[in-house]
Amino acid sequence: MTTKEIMAQLESMGSEQTKKVLIKHGAREPFFGVKVADLKKIAKQVKKNYELSLELYATGNSDAMYLAGLISEPAKMTREQLQNWADNAYWYYINEYTVPWVTSESNYGWELANEWINSDSVSLQAAGWATFGSIAGITKDEDLDIEAYSKLLDRVGEHIHEEANRTRHTMNHFIIAVGSYITELTEKSKQIAAKVGKVHVEMGGTACKVPLAADYIKKVEDKNKLGKKRKSAIC
Repeated sequence: MTTKEIMAQLESMGSEQTKKVLIKHGAREPFFGVKVADLKKIAKQVKKNYELSLELYATGNSDAMYLAGLISEPAKMTREQLQNWADNAYWYYINEYTVPWVTSESNYGWELANEWINSDSVSLQAAGWATFGSIAGITKDEDLDIEAYSKLLDRVGEHIHEEANRTRHTMNHFIIAVGSYITELTEKSKQIAAKVGKVHVEMGGTACKVPLAADYIKKVEDKNKLGKKRKSAIC
């Protein structure tokens, strides 16, 4: 399928009701309001396609940008392309999911995540913390820099409540990711989660809630899923 054909299909699958919901969450024009479940159906048809993913992302259409992540081939992405994607990710569906998923599976995940969390841009900060969380979820513990992750946990524990809104949100999920996926740091993650407590995030008047990191990690533990890695960050 070509970009033009996919854009036409996206338009046909969009709905005003979905648009209204996504706008409350931060989406803005141009987009058609396609449900994620329907985007996954298209991705299944198209399969992985590096060039097509770049074209779709470049449209600036939120539906197409999300789909671009689903069909991307992270190993082929250049550092410049990943940075471009991050710079143009204008709301959290893209900068906290699409970009981190693809970046974490690329050859530049660690270095970009480290740069982004130290950026002045809140959008990039959020993308960075989400990328670190995704890396933890797909990488064997023996291949991770455990000491670096431990220091990142300390940083979150000390500063989360003074950070910007979406940065706080992704930092909280970072604690959950480390506690759930890196067994060597599960206990420390629990301690940091207890220290942090409830994280207040303005969710734009939606019904979305911020999970208590300590409770979430315990649920994972109760299901005997601690340390169980994902095959892919992209979902």
